[in-house]
Amino acid sequence: MGKALGYKAFGGVEVQRFFERPDPVPGPSEVLVRVAAAGVNPLDHKLRSGHGTALNGHVPFPQVLGMEAAGTVLAVGDDVTGLAVGDRVTGFALTGAGTYAETTLLLGESTARIPDALPEVWAATIPVAGTTALDVLDQLDLPAGAALLVNGIGGGVGIALAQLARDRGLVVTGTAGPSKQDLVTATGATFVDYTGGDVAHRLRALAPGGFAAVADTVGGESLRAMASLAGEGAIVSVGDPSVTELGGEMVRRRLDRANLERVAELMTAGRLDPHVTETYPLARAAEALALVESGHATGKLVLDLSL
Repeated sequence: MGKALGYKAFGGVEVQRFFERPDPVPGPSEVLVRVAAAGVNPLDHKLRSGHGTALNGHVPFPQVLGMEAAGTVLAVGDDVTGLAVGDRVTGFALTGAGTYAETTLLLGESTARIPDALPEVWAATIPVAGTTALDVLDQLDLPAGAALLVNGIGGGVGIALAQLARDRGLVVTGTAGPSKQDLVTATGATFVDYTGGDVAHRLRALAPGGFAAVADTVGGESLRAMASLAGEGAIVSVGDPSVTELGGEMVRRRLDRANLERVAELMTAGRLDPHVTETYPLARAAEALALVESGHATGKLVLDLSL
């Protein structure tokens, strides 16, 4: 038996509960992992609230929160290749088993070994924040010197986008709250305070010719305000399907082992720092998720099960 944080019905924070569950048994395409660390993401509360039933509508209750984790393989399904018991890994919990838990199931083809030098707290940020940022930039495929606007640059995906875009020679400008200014400017990006009034006007002053592309991590009215700044350029959103109404696209996600390995290599090479600004024990997972749900989390928050 192991502790997990989940919910027995869709809803707000009031439906969250800790409960005990037996260690899950891996199917042929799955691996059982002892969780060392789990990333905390906006997707987690959206799934809990019932806003992503295409992903979890088929999963029986109680459901466990969380989509990304790093840890050690305890058992391997018969059809899984390239992974063995004892491997340190990171991956997506596309099995529906969640990651705010002491053990979980990861899909074998969406799980990768992590380098010895990479701590699990960093590795746990790879599946969602790291690979999402990589997918956005690969999809945009901008040339060096192009101007990129990142809407919501101060969160986990945004700060990864800033670094990977800089690594490709792009000129990055990003919107975020004032508490995130130092973190954003440390990446070399130009910071614009979204609370300062008429953000679009100030951004146009910075880029009179518009931006080659807009990468959106916020959605909603903020996305609509930023869309006009792309000019003839592309718009890619990581979480708001209404981007298609604005002539843009949703990010095309690649949830495979190769993409996980690419991000791990970028981290070990010193080209990507996930900026884990705070770690929480599993017992305080609800507190971490509440901060992410408020929209005021800076960088990346991670559950560290060694605490």
